[in-house]
Amino acid sequence: MKLNKVRTKEILEKVEITEAVAEGKAMARVEDRVIFVPFVVPGDIVDILIKKKKKNFAEGEAIAFHQYSDFRIDAHCPHFGFCGGCKWQTLRYDKQLFFKNKQVLDNLQRIGKIDCNNALPIIGSEEQFFYRNKLEFTFSSKQWLTKLTEDIKKNEEGALGFHIPNFFDKVLEITDCALQKEPSNEIRNFIRSYVTEKKLPFYDIRNHNGLMRNLIIRTSTTNDLMLIVVFAENSPEIEPLLQTVANQFPQISSLLYVINTKFNDTIGDQNIICFKGKDFIMEQMPMFHNENQMLNFKIRGKSFYQTNSKQAYQLYKIAAETANLTKESIVYDLYTGCGTIANFIAGSVKKVIGIEYVDEAIIDARENSKENGILNTTFFAGDMSKVLTDEFVSINGKPDIIITDPPRAGMHPDVLTQLLKTAAKKIVYISCNPATQARDINTLLDKYTVGKIQPVDMFPHTHHVENVVELNLK
Repeated sequence: MKLNKVRTKEILEKVEITEAVAEGKAMARVEDRVIFVPFVVPGDIVDILIKKKKKNFAEGEAIAFHQYSDFRIDAHCPHFGFCGGCKWQTLRYDKQLFFKNKQVLDNLQRIGKIDCNNALPIIGSEEQFFYRNKLEFTFSSKQWLTKLTEDIKKNEEGALGFHIPNFFDKVLEITDCALQKEPSNEIRNFIRSYVTEKKLPFYDIRNHNGLMRNLIIRTSTTNDLMLIVVFAENSPEIEPLLQTVANQFPQISSLLYVINTKFNDTIGDQNIICFKGKDFIMEQMPMFHNENQMLNFKIRGKSFYQTNSKQAYQLYKIAAETANLTKESIVYDLYTGCGTIANFIAGSVKKVIGIEYVDEAIIDARENSKENGILNTTFFAGDMSKVLTDEFVSINGKPDIIITDPPRAGMHPDVLTQLLKTAAKKIVYISCNPATQARDINTLLDKYTVGKIQPVDMFPHTHHVENVVELNLK
């Protein structure tokens, strides 16, 4: 006779949440056991239902509140608690900054074994809402609704919104997002209504069919507006939809579309077609050496640009000040993207060499230099670990300063080896991931000492943080 095992629910009562940690979660300790809990803030006293047990920690859910923290505020967004985007909305902003600052220093000290005595307090964002210049939304053939986190239900009407965290095939309907200025919500909701009225099929990610796949909305400080509609197949319904949107929103200066028949949503390898207007929007940023002179940046559909435009200026200004640039400086800008940093500092140095693995980004970087009449930048496309060689340095000149802003995964070991061989007088390391930054800096400590450390908050209400670290050759 086979017996069915009944799992007993473990509930921890009246537990105080003590800290905000990575991935937007908070943490409590119960008898030396670490418990990670979402959607609570330090100071809350709650009952926790244990959902997963691991060797050194557990994951739980707050099922009852006995006392609310003094740090708690009301969420601005109606989707808070379901959408995974802004998990710290209920945490007072000054406390968000405190825990982000702590996260940076903890990683540098624990992983990198780095002396943080020269760390400066984190710089907060002037705008805590409507700060993003890019949002991407997903269509799904099924709308996923949730009352409790363990009770996710599907609705056959379809959805247009954000993926539910940790589920590639579950999309939450979004009606009002406070991350991007209008007409972002108006455009998305209008298209949602049009598609529903015309009964256009939403994309089914499991069966790989349906027409409507993604929306990407990009805005700029110049009030340019880009809309990219991604379809999963070609269809005679595409032109009427785009024309209706163009008529409804004449302020869209760049209306583009993509037909993506692949199994993944990335459009970096896809052809972007211009339906109406320009194939780019224009962004502006003051020059480092002359804040009264504006730099112009063409942002195309595939271009990378920091998603918080105003705070990006603060970040790059800090990096440039940390670099101690002179008119005789040769600077290497690694992972240059569309050349934002390279062009930002070009007026203050002898020359800038930018390297980036995305071919289209290098085309943008060169065009942005041309757009601004900058003549002392040179850009190269290719795998960083293969481009940055002894021969490359010999041809282009030994750098006095290296500014590096790698992706979240950090730098390849071969790149770190080459940086040690090149032995520039100063490295300025910008990172969106303090953990991989700490790991890489630990390798560079063979030849470098850590100077200034400056965290910058680019993404309020999330756990994400940028950090600038100065490295000086011993």
